[in-house]
Amino acid sequence: MSGRALPPHARGMRIGLLGGSFNPPHDAHRAISLFALKRLRLDHVWWLVTPGNPLKETGTLRDLGARIAAARRVAGDPRIIVSELEAAIRTRYSVDTLAFLKRRAPGVHFVWIMGADNLAQFHRWRDWRRIAALVPIAVVDRVPGGLRGMASPGARALSRYRLPENRAGGLAQRQPPAWTFLTGLKLTQSSTALRNADGSWAGTTEGGEKGTLLY
Repeated sequence: MSGRALPPHARGMRIGLLGGSFNPPHDAHRAISLFALKRLRLDHVWWLVTPGNPLKETGTLRDLGARIAAARRVAGDPRIIVSELEAAIRTRYSVDTLAFLKRRAPGVHFVWIMGADNLAQFHRWRDWRRIAALVPIAVVDRVPGGLRGMASPGARALSRYRLPENRAGGLAQRQPPAWTFLTGLKLTQSSTALRNADGSWAGTTEGGEKGTLLY
């Protein structure tokens, strides 16, 4: 099952990983992905739609199948691939997903993509230092999380591994730990705001393992 859930890939490819509950998916997810494809010179971005999230309440989490289907409608680009890998391999934390990918896709250059708001809490993630040691990380500036993210414990601890933004195009092939902070894409849209706007995306807590969340 895990093999079938792994999207197509080949040695030497540069693939961005955007994790999240996508509850609901929205245009900002797509905009961030297209931005990363260009700035990081990626071949693809995989949306890793998590079954749940250990850092947040899952009471409003819609069924995984509904989120997968909605994400595929929003993606709208063949370079953006929506995956239910985490559900298939039953990983609960990002570090376990990344360890799996490094084992099963040797030679692929993965980049972990996160928003600056998530950089602010990165030090709370399970084995966050190991995450930084497994793959390069691209942090996308998000209003108003940029300053808070850059002042966070995780950003300070990894400061010496930061790659200047003008060299971000080579991040995918850098030996981790390595990260960069990408500016120029100012987005305030969030799944929480969309979910609460009219109540149309209300859901119920799913059974099974909880997973990871970036957006």
